[in-house]
Amino acid sequence: MIGIDAGNSLDRPPTGVAVYARNLLAELARAHADERFAWFYRSNRYLRSFRGKRPPNVRCRLLEDSVLFLSAQGLSLFHGLNQRLPGRLRVPSVATFHDLFAMTGEYSTPQFRQRFARLARETAARADHIVAVSNHTAALVADQLAFPREAITVIHHGVEALDVPAPECRRSVLRDLGVTRPFVLHVGSLQVRKNIERIVAAFESVGESLELVLAGSTGFGSDRIVQRIDESPASSRIRLTGHVGDQARATLYAEAVALVFPSLEEGFGLPVVEAFSAGLPVVASNVSAVAEVAGDAALLVDPLDAEGIAGALERVISDSELRAELRAKGLDRAKRFSWERCAAQTWDVYRSLLIR
Repeated sequence: MIGIDAGNSLDRPPTGVAVYARNLLAELARAHADERFAWFYRSNRYLRSFRGKRPPNVRCRLLEDSVLFLSAQGLSLFHGLNQRLPGRLRVPSVATFHDLFAMTGEYSTPQFRQRFARLARETAARADHIVAVSNHTAALVADQLAFPREAITVIHHGVEALDVPAPECRRSVLRDLGVTRPFVLHVGSLQVRKNIERIVAAFESVGESLELVLAGSTGFGSDRIVQRIDESPASSRIRLTGHVGDQARATLYAEAVALVFPSLEEGFGLPVVEAFSAGLPVVASNVSAVAEVAGDAALLVDPLDAEGIAGALERVISDSELRAELRAKGLDRAKRFSWERCAAQTWDVYRSLLIR
């Protein structure tokens, strides 16, 4: 029986970690119907785990160190999906690391950074193997946590095909969001790491016929970001939607002129792949995992250069041939990312631990 910490799959609104957990869990259970799985949840989520349907080869269990120690006799392996592992495991263990931004920059509170670093080091010390969602993250894990690089496997996220609503429904969604003109889109929380202030600065020099839609919930530094937006000469053309559901997100990807994603630090950069899958041209940063994920299918920019971001946006907006080229490259690039492949590569990691 394979044990997996499935707690983040219940997150609402779903973060990148929750999207990863939900899709990987479903694909593993589907692809290995003859294998038994135990999905573990901490006490504050355990009862919620019974509300939805789950595959017939899956059982829900409580993830507390003492309980897990007593119930682990039936497990052959344990996988922590969010860079955490219980402390009393007696079976081979895998941990997925998504990013280490809390250890590489001031993108969160000092208290969070301290707690994050402690948990990351504890997990690395307990893990037999680590899955990293990008080569960028793998390099950071090896460097920051002194984990052997040969015991790290890079497995990229997949991408979900979003159901694009009918035109009438899309128009209704945009009306509800207050979007009245063609727009540039950013998907991601309002936080320092996402470089929103430079997006706003870049947008101020883009033609006045466009709006900027910032789709995401609040995060670290959001008060300062909102103040910057309020003080912007383009504030009347900037829309803050908060978190959006699947229908609204699909609508925004389908209707936008371009995605702008000049993030300062990413472990993967899922909105870039989502935009590719939707046929949306992308302007993205040339650092961290974003450049790795985007390849040559996006216009890559220095995220510290607001003028460079603005110039790239102007090129995409004004050049129809460039938009068509980026759209074609993005659709082709998106084919490289699938949850089926992610699950198959993850299963290969399990096998390597169980047969050694």
